[in-house]
Amino acid sequence: MFYQLYELNHAALAPFRAGAEALRFVSTNPMNPLSQTVLGRTLTASLEVFERATRRYAKPEFGIAETTVEGEKVAVTEEVVWSKPFCNLLHFKRDLPQSRAADQKILLVAPMSGHYATLLRGTVESLLPHAEVYITDWVDARMVPVTEGNFDLDDYIDYVIEMLHELGAGAHVVGVCQPSVPVLAAVAVMEARQDPMLPASMILMGGPIDTRIHPTAVNNLAKEHPLEWFRDNVVMTVPFPQPGFMRPVYPGFLQLSGFMSMNLDRHVMAHREFFEHLVKNDGESAEKHRDFYDEYLAVMDLTEEFYLQTVDTVFIRHSLPKGEMKHREVLVDTKAIRHVALMTVEGENDDISGVGQTQAAHTICPNIPDEMRLHYMQPDVGHYGVFNGSRFRREIVPRIVEFTRLHAKAVAAAKPAAASKRAASKGVKKPR
Repeated sequence: MFYQLYELNHAALAPFRAGAEALRFVSTNPMNPLSQTVLGRTLTASLEVFERATRRYAKPEFGIAETTVEGEKVAVTEEVVWSKPFCNLLHFKRDLPQSRAADQKILLVAPMSGHYATLLRGTVESLLPHAEVYITDWVDARMVPVTEGNFDLDDYIDYVIEMLHELGAGAHVVGVCQPSVPVLAAVAVMEARQDPMLPASMILMGGPIDTRIHPTAVNNLAKEHPLEWFRDNVVMTVPFPQPGFMRPVYPGFLQLSGFMSMNLDRHVMAHREFFEHLVKNDGESAEKHRDFYDEYLAVMDLTEEFYLQTVDTVFIRHSLPKGEMKHREVLVDTKAIRHVALMTVEGENDDISGVGQTQAAHTICPNIPDEMRLHYMQPDVGHYGVFNGSRFRREIVPRIVEFTRLHAKAVAAAKPAAASKRAASKGVKKPR
């Protein structure tokens, strides 16, 4: 019933939002003599804060129209290259000459933890000058009819494997935050199967590989409650008339409440400052606030089965670092990973994934050669700064690009050697 009450409350406020918008239009009209006074700007600011506080934020657009490659501006277009009910694979296609040598392919696996993939817009923009970038554009579960079936952690891993097949052998996969676990599991499954479409490298950033290390408030919440508590308290049914009517989900608005409660004072202060910027007619500062919160307040629902399986596997039982995680009833063996380079990135002040949690991937993947490993801890950044912001662009992106290029070359160099071995084993001479 709580989800239904939320929807009812949103609908009940619709006339008031419309009225506030109409009044704001009048109060900002240049023909209105009060529009440029402190009183007029105060009224306008109050109306905008009310409207923004009560609206439902739609999925943002990536809006990346161009990038710079080797000093030249090139156009960028989005295209869906692979699609399933719960995810679309987006390719940011750069308008480059056909004669130009192909760049490496990078698959960005965006978090499926409440926010849309557009949260990684800055990540995409930073990588576009160096690579063909693809991203997992997860679909809001409340928009998927129940006739499309379920989606759980096993399906997530299967999706990652299928997308790597779509990109072809030698791509690079980047798991940002929550996807670090399924990305690592997907690579382990592919190695165990001797899958020819293995990525050349995987980069895990601010991910909960082993949440027993320096646990955060998020980790402690999972430790303090049994799985049944989460099922009983946060899982709800999508109300009519949404396309996913009757689908059990972990609602986005509930996740957002949890996110904001962790730093409530900061959010209250940000909205107070936004109000003051509007009154002072400080348009640039106000626009920065709008840009951030348009993204931050846009959230999506997660399927019940994916959410509960993730909580249980990652945060309660710590199955992956214990060597107990299973995919389709088959044990996920991270020791099988031998041919995929591993880079981990952490933020010094991360309050979501504690320091050491992502680095633990190196411990549970002991058979990756030392020359194919790298760990980097970025000073003075929190969770968001691990994949966005000025320090990310200046310090982390160059390391990712260098790492992927190094191991792309290593894979390319290894292919002729492997072919020669196979030829020798068949009694065939190595071609000149």
